[in-house]
Amino acid sequence: MDYRQKILEKAAEMFCTYGIRAVTMDMLAARMSISKRTIYEVFNDKEDLLRGVLKWMLDKQSAIFREYLENSEDVIDAVFKMLDLMFEHFKRMSPAFHLDMKRFKRELCDYPEMTGELPYFSNNEEILRRGIEEGLFRADIDVEVTSRLMIEVLKMSGNKDILPDYNEDYAESVRSFYIIFLRGISTSKGLELINKYDARLKNESNRQ
Repeated sequence: MDYRQKILEKAAEMFCTYGIRAVTMDMLAARMSISKRTIYEVFNDKEDLLRGVLKWMLDKQSAIFREYLENSEDVIDAVFKMLDLMFEHFKRMSPAFHLDMKRFKRELCDYPEMTGELPYFSNNEEILRRGIEEGLFRADIDVEVTSRLMIEVLKMSGNKDILPDYNEDYAESVRSFYIIFLRGISTSKGLELINKYDARLKNESNRQ
C-alpha cells in the first residue's frame, strides 16, 4: 500500500470520528507518525485531501454495492445488505462530520458527485431497472424520474429543518423512508421480499 492510500484511509477515519474541521494536517501526521511534509508531497492542501478522501469513500462504497448486486439473490436483498452497511457506517460517524460536509459543499462545488449526502444509493436507476426485470418493481414506473424522487425524499428524511422530530437517528430515518418508497413501487412479489428482509434486519438490530 502506497503513502497516498495510507493517508486517505487514516484521514477518512479521523474525519468521520472527529469531524473535518477538527482534524488538522499536524494531527494527521502525528497519528501516522510521519512528517507533515510527506502529506503535502501527496496533497496540495486540506481541501485537496478532503476531495481525495470523499472520492476514495465513494469508490469503496460503489465497489461494495457492485459486489452485493452481483452476489445477492435479488436486488431487494442487495438493497437491504447496503442498508446494513449504512447502519454500521453511521454508527462510526460523528455528527460533526455531517455538519462539516454541509459547510464544505461550497468548496466542493466543482465536484458535485462528492457532495451528495447519500452515496449509498447513487445506483438507484440500476436498482430500479433490475427490480423491474426481476418482477419485483412495477413495470410502468419512469425509472429516471423515480430515481430522482427517491434521492430527494431521502435527503428530506435527513433534513432537520423539515423533520426536526424525526431525525434523532439519521440512519434509521433514511432506512425507513427508503423502504416506504420501495413498497410504493413494488409488485406483490416485491412486497413479500421487502417484508422478509425487513423482518430479518429488525431482528438483527434487536440482537445488537
